[in-house]
Amino acid sequence: MTETTTQTQSADSQPVPASGEASSAAEATTASGAVPQPTAGVQPTTGVQRTTATRERQISTSVLVVGTGGSGLRAAIELREQGVDVLAVGKRPRDDAHTTLAAGGINAALATLDPEDTWQQHAADTLQESYGLADPRTVEIVTAGAARGIEDLDRYGMQFAREEDGRISQRFFGAHTWRRTAFAGDYTGLEIQRTLVRRAEQVDVPILEHVYITKVLTNEDGEVFGAYGFHEHTGEQYLIYADAVILACGGHNRIWRRTSSRRNENTGDSFRLAYEAGGRIRDAELVQFHPSGILEPEADAGTLVSEAARGEGGILRNAKGERYMERYDPERMELSTRDRVALASYTEIMEGRGTANGGVWLDVSHLPREQIMERLPRVYQTLMELQMLDITREPIEIAPTAHYSMGGVWVRPEDHSTDVPGLFAIGEAASGLHGANRLGGNSLIELLVFGRITGEASAAHCRARVVQKRSPEAVATARTEVADLLAADGTENIRALQRAVRDTMTEHCGVVRDEEGLRAGLAQLDALEVRAANIGVHPDQAGYQDLAHAFDLKSSLLAARATLECALERRETRGCHNRSDFPEQDPQMRVNLVWAGPGRVEHESIPEAPAEITALMRDVSQEGKLVE
Repeated sequence: MTETTTQTQSADSQPVPASGEASSAAEATTASGAVPQPTAGVQPTTGVQRTTATRERQISTSVLVVGTGGSGLRAAIELREQGVDVLAVGKRPRDDAHTTLAAGGINAALATLDPEDTWQQHAADTLQESYGLADPRTVEIVTAGAARGIEDLDRYGMQFAREEDGRISQRFFGAHTWRRTAFAGDYTGLEIQRTLVRRAEQVDVPILEHVYITKVLTNEDGEVFGAYGFHEHTGEQYLIYADAVILACGGHNRIWRRTSSRRNENTGDSFRLAYEAGGRIRDAELVQFHPSGILEPEADAGTLVSEAARGEGGILRNAKGERYMERYDPERMELSTRDRVALASYTEIMEGRGTANGGVWLDVSHLPREQIMERLPRVYQTLMELQMLDITREPIEIAPTAHYSMGGVWVRPEDHSTDVPGLFAIGEAASGLHGANRLGGNSLIELLVFGRITGEASAAHCRARVVQKRSPEAVATARTEVADLLAADGTENIRALQRAVRDTMTEHCGVVRDEEGLRAGLAQLDALEVRAANIGVHPDQAGYQDLAHAFDLKSSLLAARATLECALERRETRGCHNRSDFPEQDPQMRVNLVWAGPGRVEHESIPEAPAEITALMRDVSQEGKLVE
């Protein structure tokens, strides 16, 4: 990786040797692999030009990874282990990525506790729960490669829960035939992130924190040659030349009012970056609503209460005190699948049996205090910190919350490349594995499997590239986009518009949808897009968060349109997608919906799964299992 700091008016030459041919180890990286963050007034490194204009830091690398969560770090680690130049960029600190919020576990058919388990059965369970919409090849790659993903984490030093003889412990999760979910207490995602951060430091992965990528740069031939962005604290702009870009920047569930994502996460960045570069979005309408998000305080509405609370014996009751799951799944009750529990809770609330705040009650207070403190420590701590609520004594008020984007950027199953040469997408940014219902524990293993595979694929792409053609026009457009927003002095408040988007999606495209509501949502979105052209952006001494919010709003508007239009097109009920006007599953709609721009939704056929996999597909009992 090479680096200079110049004025923004500097010229771009073309063509030039591909970055993989010319770049070297970055002089600016620290021993831990972190690129020093720019500080106003600090003299630049030797050889860097000083200017009085707005600073623009220019960096050259072989592969740029956008996102420093589990998938992004795993891809970057793979690239470094292969000796390829890489730079990882995240708008959050590396230790605070979204991956840290995952609690339950990570799947692989290790057969340590259940010798009968195989990756083929894991694949069958995944396809079964997807309601036929998962891509069979993607499923095969993840499940067959899952054991290696666990081995990688073990090699990196992850502290898995283990049996007395040293084997990695595995437990049941909902809809799994066998025990195949490895875990680390109820903080599996946090331990995975810690492990990957530690490994990234060991192999000297350069990481830029608090840098917001605004655009993927493509040349006249539609090929990627880098990306543009800015530092959220200083406003310093970044022009990053790269032969390949990997999008690992999450999904779009923050466009709903209640969401398990924190502020400024999952606003659809990957959707916008891919689409504006020439990519497409697949299955935007397929969003998993988690049954148990808290309602208060408002700033934290949607924060998850782990489903382990139901797995340990928690009971769901409506405002009348009725244990309502008896009406929806009398056999499995609270251990039913995530989509069914969310729909049941939504129905209770909408039919007037919810609480005054529009929720239901989840009660674990009948369980022994010791059991709660031992098995649900994060749930206890979270409720005490946010509500001063002692769950050993009082029930928790919850409601369904937007949790996971099962759709995402259109990618090829073999290597997660996109329609755009040199652009890849992984993790929650990508599509293909989950279909209409995600099998619990699959999201974390997906990060490990495709992080490695896409790292390999992007490395091969770089090695095959002889010349990198750059486009001065593309760079100028990216610079102008940032400059125009910084100069924007309109009357519309960005945060108010973001709330309006979330209100629109919650009201018209929530757990249950219909044509009238979806069309009303699109009409409201039209009006919001007009208002968004008149925003005011006002950076202050605290930094450039207002500029970041402006780009978040751009992403949210695009993601909302893709979701509404795909939800309108899917005229059936399947998995997480419930249409009250089309309550039955339609065999003709066993297709993926691919959004190619406003008003353009394509039907994509799904390959048939191998016979050896389909022969293993069957409904799986939930008895004695944690749900998804």
